[in-house]
Amino acid sequence: MSLLTRDEAQTRSQLLDVQRYAVDLDLTTGDTTFASRTRVHFTARTAGDTFIDLNPDRLHTVTLDGTPLDPATLDGNRLPLTGLAPGPHELTVEADMAYSRTGEGMHRFTDPADGETYLYTQLFLDDARRVFAAFDQPDLKAHFDLTVTAPPHWTVLANGTTTHHGDGRWTAATTPLISPYLVAVAAGPWHTVRTDHRGLPFGIHCRRSLAPHLDADATELLSTTTALFDRYHEKFDEPYPFDSYDQAFVPEFNAGAMENPGLVTFRDSYVFRSAVTDAERCSRAVTIAHEMAHMWFGDLVTLTWWDDIWLNESFAEYMGYQTVAEATRWTHVWTDFAAGRKDWGYDADQRPTTHPVAPDPEAVPDTASALLNFDGISYAKGAAALRQLTAWLGEKDFLAGINRHFTRHRFGNATLADFLDNLASATDRDVHTWAAAWLRTSGVDTLTAHATDTGTPAAPTWQLTVDRDGTRPHRITVTTWDHTPETGPPTRRDHLDLDLPQDQPLTLPGHRPDLVVLNDQDLTYAKLRLDPTSWTTASATLATLPDPLTRAVLWNTARDLVRDGQLAPAAYLDAARTHLPHESDLAVTTGVLGFASRHVAGVYTHPDDRPAALATLTALCRDLLRRTEGLSTEDWTRGQGGAHRTDTHPGLRLVAVRHFIDSATQPATLTAWLDDGLVPGGPDLDPALRWRILGRLAVLGAVDEAAIDAELTADPSATGQEGAARCRAALPDLDAKRRAWEAMFEDDTLSNYLFTATAQGFWQPEQTALVRPYVHRYYQEAPGLARRRGAALATAAGAAAFPAYAVDDEALALGRAALAQDDLVPALRRRLADQIDDLARALRVRDRQAQATG
Repeated sequence: MSLLTRDEAQTRSQLLDVQRYAVDLDLTTGDTTFASRTRVHFTARTAGDTFIDLNPDRLHTVTLDGTPLDPATLDGNRLPLTGLAPGPHELTVEADMAYSRTGEGMHRFTDPADGETYLYTQLFLDDARRVFAAFDQPDLKAHFDLTVTAPPHWTVLANGTTTHHGDGRWTAATTPLISPYLVAVAAGPWHTVRTDHRGLPFGIHCRRSLAPHLDADATELLSTTTALFDRYHEKFDEPYPFDSYDQAFVPEFNAGAMENPGLVTFRDSYVFRSAVTDAERCSRAVTIAHEMAHMWFGDLVTLTWWDDIWLNESFAEYMGYQTVAEATRWTHVWTDFAAGRKDWGYDADQRPTTHPVAPDPEAVPDTASALLNFDGISYAKGAAALRQLTAWLGEKDFLAGINRHFTRHRFGNATLADFLDNLASATDRDVHTWAAAWLRTSGVDTLTAHATDTGTPAAPTWQLTVDRDGTRPHRITVTTWDHTPETGPPTRRDHLDLDLPQDQPLTLPGHRPDLVVLNDQDLTYAKLRLDPTSWTTASATLATLPDPLTRAVLWNTARDLVRDGQLAPAAYLDAARTHLPHESDLAVTTGVLGFASRHVAGVYTHPDDRPAALATLTALCRDLLRRTEGLSTEDWTRGQGGAHRTDTHPGLRLVAVRHFIDSATQPATLTAWLDDGLVPGGPDLDPALRWRILGRLAVLGAVDEAAIDAELTADPSATGQEGAARCRAALPDLDAKRRAWEAMFEDDTLSNYLFTATAQGFWQPEQTALVRPYVHRYYQEAPGLARRRGAALATAAGAAAFPAYAVDDEALALGRAALAQDDLVPALRRRLADQIDDLARALRVRDRQAQATG
């Protein structure tokens, strides 16, 4: 397949003005392909040659201005259009297009629960060519008229409101000017809940088998959606630019969601079929807010080329969190960002593959390189940078600038320069200099506090100096605390707004405080280092600090120390054991336990020490379970919607149960829970918990294929199929490993979700010796899989299928040799580079710990 380059896109954009597409899809032609007819109206500004993007299973006819063209001229995914005369043209293309099982193009899914089939498009970033002929680049916007033929009992959703004309024939309202990658279709026997808001139709949709679960959450979903919608209309001058707002929860979706105008698609795991924590409900609300923000930033105003993807994603990420905090009951959502999202940016920014939030155009020469930038930098770091910008500018000027941006570029395209000029027009601050420091550089600054006593005993003073390892300016909040162990928790003394770099040390009255917290409200993006006295105080008092965002900042500091080899993994686990039983914020607890389980016990701890690490986690989870004893069924039910008691929380119990399962080293307790169908004291075991227990028992060799088959019979759903695949691959049996490997790397029939589930089960830290031969095979076979199956499976192969638990010099050497290959698919190369850097970091952490204890 030919990749569209930035230079080619600029040349085509200079030549063409595209007015309208008429796309006719017939979804009744079989299980493997569908019929696609595209009529494009465009104008050539001058005489010249160009091409249209198309990736058909079979190309039937091509007609340009009434003259047939030879279908055999199709070259890969490019159909040449030569000898164009200046003026208007009409191109018609008829083809059969292939359905996908990888979440790209037109994805086809048959629900194992009831046999119903569902289709949906995912055309980002350059996959419109898999569905219809298109000048597939973001700055060639057009109006789209869509017609779809579907089975009679199906419903068809699209960017605009759809009308059924009988016999399965549907038409969608003409769109405003949008980019081809934003065209969306979702077809199937959807279960739908509808309402009207501000004169517009709003709908939520899911598979029929998920209908009871969607209905149970419909009130929350719709009330959250409308509250966010209203808040955006208070913030933005431009009204919502489309004729309806549908949200479809679709199966086997690769991302969290996609911002198609008027038809946002979400992964349908957001339709909760099992118990979830309130933090997970908050996360869903943030995703809803994120995608809604894209209706303005991304859809109304679209990037010109993919080097400015941060203009879409960083803005939506920042605005999603901020608007949830303003418009919903999740007012402390920035704690969730600090505790569970921001580390994505920090980790990505410390790898060799890091890049600026706004990379130079030359760094994004084609669509494949663009796809690599959808990472923690474009999302989490970019959002953190915009939060810092808002703190620096003030929200009033920030919103004034973006509203000018919307007005000036509505239904058009814009660049970073346009965005900065519009911000600069609303403030006296030097936005361009700020952007050069924050958006055009990579890496993480480190801020280190130094607090020293000055003055005299009669008139004590102390001095604060903050060293900055890095080049960015920072506006931060600093708090100071005094602590006398005999008198209880620390008491806050100072609350300072500080601009870095400092002109001179800050002198304050009194003795030096016991704890100095830099970046207390997490308004900037930087690693922190505490002075020794502050670290001692934090280590003793962390759970008693009153603000969860303060605690999240300090836990992130501890996380960074572990990753940098400056804090022993066992010390982090001991701190978690000490403080989490008293932690009141669920997001903080979840974030700390997640890092402790996946990273500390999983890869940073030597295998000989893993049993002790798991024992610490198990003891911690028992403490949390004891803390949440006595919840009634009513408490549990209410807790799923966010209610909590003064000292316990149902979500906390659920988190504790999950991590107890994951850290279990003996099967007896888990087997008893599974046999009884509940955890003593609650909760009852829903499908998610049953599959989680079965998965851990499979790792421990305490279940067999028959038990997995029996569970699948009881839960034949799509998530049940994934659970069974994960469990089978986790069995500590050579034959089970062989079958799982063949399914992943040889037969090429697994869907994207089943591939990921199988990979998750295959690699287990307890089974490194058993699967050792497959580490070599992985580096031999993953490149070929990536070439055969495309970017989505290449990403899955580099993520879930990577042998992350093979932490040794031999595995590192194999990985580095694989990266030296010239023909790696870019998506796999990027994933491998990140994973191999993480592997090298894990080795450094283990080596430093061995030196410290040896």
